Amino acid sequence: MSRVQYFVVLHQGQWKIRYNGKHYDHYSTEKAAIRAAVDAAYKSTNDAQVLVEGEGNQFRTEWTYGRDPYPPPG
Repeated sequence: MSRVQYFVVLHQGQWKIRYNGKHYDHYSTEKAAIRAAVDAAYKSTNDAQVLVEGEGNQFRTEWTYGRDPYPPPG
């Protein structure tokens, strides 16, 4: 089963959680959005990961639940 990914992004001046290509809720701080994404990921029945958008639109891993495939195979 594949891993579910929640992305915390700054979109139109508000912190939001992107999941399955859609933006959900908005939060006044990055910290609040991360907390909500981690809670949602933890409640997921699949392996889950929370990624936070940083400078230059690069994502950093904030939290992983379940099997973490690091280092990647190959």
